[in-house]
Amino acid sequence: MRILVTNDDGIHAPGLETLEGIAQSLSDDVWVVAPEHDQSGVSHSLSLNDPLRLRQISEKRFAVKGTPSDCVIMGVAHLLAEHKPDLVLSGVNRGQNVAEDVTYSGTIAAAMEGTILGVPSIALSQAYGHGGRAGIKFQCAAEHGARVVRKILDVGIEPGIVVNVNFPDCEPGEVQGTAVATQGQRNQALLRIDARHDGRGNPYFWLAFAKARFEPGTGSDLKAIAENRISVTPLRLDLTDEPTLTRFAKAFEN
Repeated sequence: MRILVTNDDGIHAPGLETLEGIAQSLSDDVWVVAPEHDQSGVSHSLSLNDPLRLRQISEKRFAVKGTPSDCVIMGVAHLLAEHKPDLVLSGVNRGQNVAEDVTYSGTIAAAMEGTILGVPSIALSQAYGHGGRAGIKFQCAAEHGARVVRKILDVGIEPGIVVNVNFPDCEPGEVQGTAVATQGQRNQALLRIDARHDGRGNPYFWLAFAKARFEPGTGSDLKAIAENRISVTPLRLDLTDEPTLTRFAKAFEN
């Protein structure tokens, strides 16, 4: 099995090293094509107005001056064009990608691009909590990642489906199982703008979330992570809402 590994945190990210280890436990044919620099939050953007610069770091390991989606396209359509990958793994992201994160995440977008190109694809992310990024427990993803990926592949991934996997913020032995979960929804009333001033007195702003008690929906990815469970969520590339499609079709019949 040929595996293409990518991410959105960049070629030097510790989560990418974790994912390489997961991939290498599944196959001896692992290729890495990742962004030259951090591309977190770029979603499914493509570099249409700038050239893509490809830099080989070592055997089967490349950096691209572009987005995560660029990296997958470069891997599938150029580097591995004669023998395409059998699987795309994206991550392990530094921080969870649940709920509305799926629309912003470059990690998930890379897996979506793989799916668009006809390659079964899985996005993997590692949650972290109050300890911040310095204390992120990539060992949780490292310990459980290969098992989860194997199970998903055994079940099979249908065309047009990308699988989103999130590991909880806990030690590997504290994981309370795996939950096949729906995409959750946060309380957007907690979204706020953090206004500040720079050294010259000019205003600038950070997007932030207020800290408040929030009860995630039952059966959601948010709930799974809160309960120290690994969440597995299948996402569809086809965003068409069938009930609304039917209502609109009836409304426009005349």
